[in-house]
Amino acid sequence: MVEKKQIKFQDKTGKPDNIIKKEQDIFMQCTEIEEELPGFMRGFFIYLRGNVLPLTRLAYLRDAHFFCTYLMEAGFVSAARMQEIAISDFERIRAKDVNIFLDYARKYQKETDKTVTIYENNNRSLARKKSSLSVLFKYLYRDELLTHNITAGLDPIRVPKPSEREIKALQDDEVMRMLDIVSTGIGLTNKQKEFWVKTKKRDKAILILFLTYGLRLSELQQLNVSSFNFDRGEFKIYRKRGKESIMPINQSTEMVIMEYLEGERPLPDTIAEQDKDALFLSLQGRRMTERQIRELVKKYSAFGLKTSQKAGYSPHKLRATAATSLIGRGEDIYDVQALLDHEQVTTTQLYAKHKQNVKRNLVNNMEWELERKQNDK
Repeated sequence: MVEKKQIKFQDKTGKPDNIIKKEQDIFMQCTEIEEELPGFMRGFFIYLRGNVLPLTRLAYLRDAHFFCTYLMEAGFVSAARMQEIAISDFERIRAKDVNIFLDYARKYQKETDKTVTIYENNNRSLARKKSSLSVLFKYLYRDELLTHNITAGLDPIRVPKPSEREIKALQDDEVMRMLDIVSTGIGLTNKQKEFWVKTKKRDKAILILFLTYGLRLSELQQLNVSSFNFDRGEFKIYRKRGKESIMPINQSTEMVIMEYLEGERPLPDTIAEQDKDALFLSLQGRRMTERQIRELVKKYSAFGLKTSQKAGYSPHKLRATAATSLIGRGEDIYDVQALLDHEQVTTTQLYAKHKQNVKRNLVNNMEWELERKQNDK
């Protein structure tokens, strides 16, 4: 058996190894998909590599792969392998064919010898697939590989505007109930308490970071011990697009992080080399995965909401909780935008309408007739 080679990073950006490794993992996934796709798409691959975010690039490539798989399974092309699909096959594709594909993608099934799996995509997912194919066909047309630009004939897919979506967030009393549970363990089952005793300080630190800073799941999962500089009262996170951001540490955050580091986190000599710097560790001593953190948040938020764990909230809804709580406390919306790293302030404004009793408070401060009568006395 050939021994697997160890991967080493020679990086001059100053990013931690875990951040570089995640970027490399995405890069490798993209490369593997590109190797399966038709060769005439090579220019499209180069375009994606230089113009979109890594995760967006991966999503576009997966959509192109799914579309090519559909073409083969539907008998639209005669190629035995995806790589053998020719540009002449794509030349025969018309807008109606893509529209039929999008309708197929709305709900389809895959069969194996033992199971039948049914897949469903909502309008947001379908719109993303449509966007991926639109970019692909526009690029092939622009580079004169195709003689027709079919994208103008693609059917519109209505996606709810952000303002039409209900923003779910915990109320202050629900936050306090959730933090009480993680602090005391009261209300947990005996089985849950077995794990809680070993992870309560870690779990509370995770919840406090989400609630205070509105971190994205990936931003929290990538945190290292070395991310924190307690002498300077700050810690570093890596945003989308590789941006670095320095966050101030408030007293509550410092308290829960230090309690976890000093009283619960395993000692460095018991941790595998690749995970020694990881801030949040699983009971197996490995960096927690995004899935593990997501399940943790769902469990505790379900107690805050007094609902089933299945109906608990995701980390992104704790991000919404941070936004609505800050705006509800009267913080400037542009400051909240900067904290949450929203590209547009209009995104942050979506949380402003959830400020409780905002209309009542406003009109109560404009009691013209009562003030007039009081002035007459």
